[in-house]
Amino acid sequence: MTDEDNKVMRSLNEIAQSIYDQIDSGKIPKMTLPLRTKSNIRFDPKHSVWKYGKATGARSAKKVNGALMLLRTMYALEFIEEMIETKKSSTLREMYYISEGWEKAKFHTQDESNMLAEDLEIVTTCMREDFKLRAEENGASVLGDITISEMDRKGKIKRINCRDDVGDSGYGIPNNVEKEKLNLISTNANFIIAIETGGMFDRLVENGFDEKYNAVLVHLKGQPARSTRRFVKRLNEEMKLPVVVFTDGDPWSFRIFASVAYGAIKTAHISEFLATPTAEFVGITASDITNYDLPTDKLTDMDVRALHAELKDPRFADEFWRGEIETMLKLNKKAEQQALAKYGLDFVTDKYLPEKLTNMSVLR
Repeated sequence: MTDEDNKVMRSLNEIAQSIYDQIDSGKIPKMTLPLRTKSNIRFDPKHSVWKYGKATGARSAKKVNGALMLLRTMYALEFIEEMIETKKSSTLREMYYISEGWEKAKFHTQDESNMLAEDLEIVTTCMREDFKLRAEENGASVLGDITISEMDRKGKIKRINCRDDVGDSGYGIPNNVEKEKLNLISTNANFIIAIETGGMFDRLVENGFDEKYNAVLVHLKGQPARSTRRFVKRLNEEMKLPVVVFTDGDPWSFRIFASVAYGAIKTAHISEFLATPTAEFVGITASDITNYDLPTDKLTDMDVRALHAELKDPRFADEFWRGEIETMLKLNKKAEQQALAKYGLDFVTDKYLPEKLTNMSVLR
């Protein structure tokens, strides 16, 4: 096993040992966790990420539901240890179904099994990927002059250039992008542009944007998977590559940017591993709708509620965001990235992005 595997095993054994010791001493066993309430999640302005507060609660065997979750925890610990020892991995969905063999401890819904995986992340300060647990979806695609090494299923290390050694769809980001699986070797790129939609990713690839402007293109696939956000963060920190996020112009796309830059409430316990606080927004804004006379759609009632909520969100507290959100509400309009095609298929790569990135000092 790797040093990281040994560290995870020690953390899991400590949980099991604590529960056993409590039972052995005649105490009702419990496991202490940060409260997962909205009031106990705060935005840390120093690190620009969501974090749990100091309030905690106990999962105790005093009540039936608490006792069942502790029993499930013990089964899950054994399951994870077995995967680490046998070099296997499982999706979260598979763990849910495997619990069918845990008799009274089986999960009733996948939400319960997902929450237990998150609980273990919080208690151990390890990541789900360290437990060999993964989501159903993989990360997105990367295309650009960056060389990595990846361990394949047979344990062999393969060296891959994410532009020269891949097709037009790019390099597929795996579920696990930690150093024991994937290493960043070198890059000649100047920045990363993370793109919301597949159509716009393909447009930038076809127009050779990565080569012309020495960029790494990352397709976010909508709300990005954890592995995508982690990969972008590693590129930013380890290779000192600035990150810009290119999305549609609507409240949901603004939240996609915020999840890349500042993390999400759901993953507050690992935001520091996933968020890239220096990321900048280069997507469609309300000002763009006016300045470029873009084709638009009317805001829905849900859009309007989301924009008002963002005015209270600390991630959108600066003058730029307040101005753009208020302008969008005033216009009562939203626009997609593809609306730029009004001026031709090359407009986005020849004019829109170069102008914006130059104004942001990303391009010089």
